[in-house]
Amino acid sequence: MTMEQQRLNEYKRNFPLIQQLMDREPVSWINPNRKPFDEIKNLPVNMEDILEAEALWHRFQPFFMEAFPETAASKGIIESPLQHIAEIQKELKVSGNLYLKCDHALSIAGSVKARGGFYEVLYFAEQIALKEGKIKKTDDYAKFLNEEMKDLFSQYTIGVGSTGNLGLSIGIMSAKLGFQVDVYMSRDAKQWKKDLLREKGATVLEFEGDFGEAVKAGRHETNQNPNGYFVDDEDSKELYLGYSTAALRLKEQLDEQGVRVDAENPLFVYLPCGVGGAPGGITFGLKEVFGDNVHCFFAEPIESPSVLVGILTGEMDKVSVQDFGITNRTEADGLAVGTPSIFATPISNVLISGNYTIRDEELFEMLARLADAENIYVEPSATAGLFGPQKVADYVEKIGADPSKINHIAWSTGGLLVPENEMKQWYERGKSYLR
Repeated sequence: MTMEQQRLNEYKRNFPLIQQLMDREPVSWINPNRKPFDEIKNLPVNMEDILEAEALWHRFQPFFMEAFPETAASKGIIESPLQHIAEIQKELKVSGNLYLKCDHALSIAGSVKARGGFYEVLYFAEQIALKEGKIKKTDDYAKFLNEEMKDLFSQYTIGVGSTGNLGLSIGIMSAKLGFQVDVYMSRDAKQWKKDLLREKGATVLEFEGDFGEAVKAGRHETNQNPNGYFVDDEDSKELYLGYSTAALRLKEQLDEQGVRVDAENPLFVYLPCGVGGAPGGITFGLKEVFGDNVHCFFAEPIESPSVLVGILTGEMDKVSVQDFGITNRTEADGLAVGTPSIFATPISNVLISGNYTIRDEELFEMLARLADAENIYVEPSATAGLFGPQKVADYVEKIGADPSKINHIAWSTGGLLVPENEMKQWYERGKSYLR
């Protein structure tokens, strides 16, 4: 017996769920490592970091309003609606209330990745401008659009590895500011995303390998350049903090809609998960804002359960789904990740309430059902959170929550920029599974 086989057998003995994952059975898993939030110490990020990140967003409001006129109505704040989806709630027989956090509709880049991607590019641009004496934090940040700034930023190259949506957000924002930008895209990336990036001024480099290989290549090439800056989806504090500020905005939206969040009226949030940075950052922010009254769950495709495998085995980023014979091939391109984030996963290990996996066919079915019930059109990966209320019944019973008092939020991921013909094909595919 080989060392690899011995190790695999040991994992299967210690973690029976591994066999179900290898058999491609959809699973629901309650996280035994979750701790009460006030007992968690020494995280690499804190509430002060979130507030500083939010302050950066506010400094850049004048820039957004001028650079992207579609943000004028929101005064330059990039935020998505929180929508009560009553019709699909009835169809899915969900108790309590069901909401969709509509990140598929985020301005400019149309996905959750805009939160982290935009933030890190803006953070880097601000650091350069401050260092070169071109800006003060009290200035009008519309100055970031002048030719002097663009000339300065054109001396730098930003690189990123992506399955699609992060690349779009990094590419769009970097090009707008005047940076050179290289997007290293894995085999899972859709052709229309590559075409759109090139249209926006980014250089797209294509790989036959998966997300991890694209990131590795991008990191190596970008770091060879003395003026290169790599946005590392596997290990970035800045991306993470960009995502975390969503919690502050969500609290405002819940308050505006009169939604109470307390021990008696808990918040359950379901987050589609790829490498784990976006759902991890959002979860961290939500925990800082709502403490133990929020319960967060990650949703992954059956062929790409990278974060579940990492947390379940305790190996975090030291194992990949391929180690267990799982392919990491899924139509949910934004979730097609084999190895979880080195930065986010250890934090998620003590914060998330659980994880569940879904078949691709189910994602397409839910895409069609959401379109029919609510006239909302999203990417397949963006439907993953809608399965949450059905998947966590055991957890609800375990914590003794009243199902009628739970506010459920399914977090969507992408959809706004999808070409109409592509969306139509997805919808028809979903309908074919439902027939």
